[in-house]
Amino acid sequence: MRPGNLLLVDDDKGILESMADYLRGLGHRTETARSCQEALERMAEYPFEVVLCDVNLPDADGFQLLETATERHPDVSVILFTGFGTIDAAVMAIRQGAFDYLTKPIIDEELELSINRALGQRELVHENRQLKAQLDQRYGLGNIVGRDYKMLKMYDLIESVADTRTTVLILGESGTGKTMTARAIHQLSTRRNKAFVEVACGSLPDTLLESELFGHVAGAFTGANHDKVGKFLQADGGTLFLDEIGTASPSLQVKLLRVLQDREFEPVGGNKTHKVDVRLVLATNNNLEEMVAKGQFRQDLYYRINVITMTQPPLRERMGDIALLLQHYLQEFCKQTGKKVTGFSEQAVQMLQQYDWPGNVRELINVVERAVVLSKKPVITPEDLPECVRNGRQTLELSAMRPGMTALKSALADPERQIIIDALQANGWNRQNTATMLGINRTTLYKKMKRLGIEFEAQLMS
Repeated sequence: MRPGNLLLVDDDKGILESMADYLRGLGHRTETARSCQEALERMAEYPFEVVLCDVNLPDADGFQLLETATERHPDVSVILFTGFGTIDAAVMAIRQGAFDYLTKPIIDEELELSINRALGQRELVHENRQLKAQLDQRYGLGNIVGRDYKMLKMYDLIESVADTRTTVLILGESGTGKTMTARAIHQLSTRRNKAFVEVACGSLPDTLLESELFGHVAGAFTGANHDKVGKFLQADGGTLFLDEIGTASPSLQVKLLRVLQDREFEPVGGNKTHKVDVRLVLATNNNLEEMVAKGQFRQDLYYRINVITMTQPPLRERMGDIALLLQHYLQEFCKQTGKKVTGFSEQAVQMLQQYDWPGNVRELINVVERAVVLSKKPVITPEDLPECVRNGRQTLELSAMRPGMTALKSALADPERQIIIDALQANGWNRQNTATMLGINRTTLYKKMKRLGIEFEAQLMS
């Protein structure tokens, strides 16, 4: 076990010095105090890991030190010891937060074991905190990249609804990042330590999907040789994310409505009712209102899931975030591949900003990964980009020269105008920050705004 930072508290000078020498001999950094007040003063000055304290002190007892230490220094492990130990006193010490309770005369091996256990527990707590921090970083809001005003509004909504039980419906095109948003909602809630279970409703046929969600009993259908626990039970206490909910069959919609209303269901082929505490987050790229009007989606279920709705904007509507996303995923793939790619050339960035991104963020991620893998230079150039991205610009240029169309310069003005407006909105119309994001100076930005008819006051009023 690694050496620890210890504070030894005892009013008996002989015992204090003897134990301190022994603990230092084991490699521990050990300091001493002879009263409760002195111990608290030392703890305020230095972050000790373990405090070993005699119950009987001249100015207070060890239980008072334990109470104060628990309040002021919750990460410190306190080990109490006394010459008059009783079972009741030991139980009271543990209940009040003591890590251990030892009786004098203290056996060296017993003391060493108790300290090692305390230090080991601290390591586990530290590792647990690191894992939670990694989860927050990987699945929390920090993993959703974007400063566009539409994204900022979505962040606010996520934070507002995350720590509730309310059902959330996420709308958006394929590839916009609906799964990441669902995970962020879960990670920001009090359910974060419970399961996050994801089901892609469109990837399974109806019969298998019902079994996947609700489970089944042995013999329920051909091939059901044993009982199966469904996703609703797996997510009990946590969050169940149902992606592509618009593909659910009418019979499945009925079962989902009952679970939402009563929080209970029966497995396929079974008659035992299971009650669950599950927070539902759903997503679709379909227009559910149109589906309801056509009789393809139950109206009562639609009203039940349409409590809180958030729309994941397509990438073409937040072009000001392109540069941010490119840099974010460039760093990720450089770490994964070990390649030393520093960025994108100006021509490559312009080409990527003019592309329509039908596959949204998912497509951008694939483009960046491909570019990092293929690039033989420290800077990614247009040659490293897929043909569809390069042709996207060529198509725009050629269409601009067709009869009845304006000149190329005029044709390019509209996307340039929109990119600048998106960047201004993403930066709260702060023109210095916008110029920095776009990689131009502020004077150039002013000139472009004037040429393209972008009026600061008019845009704020709209």
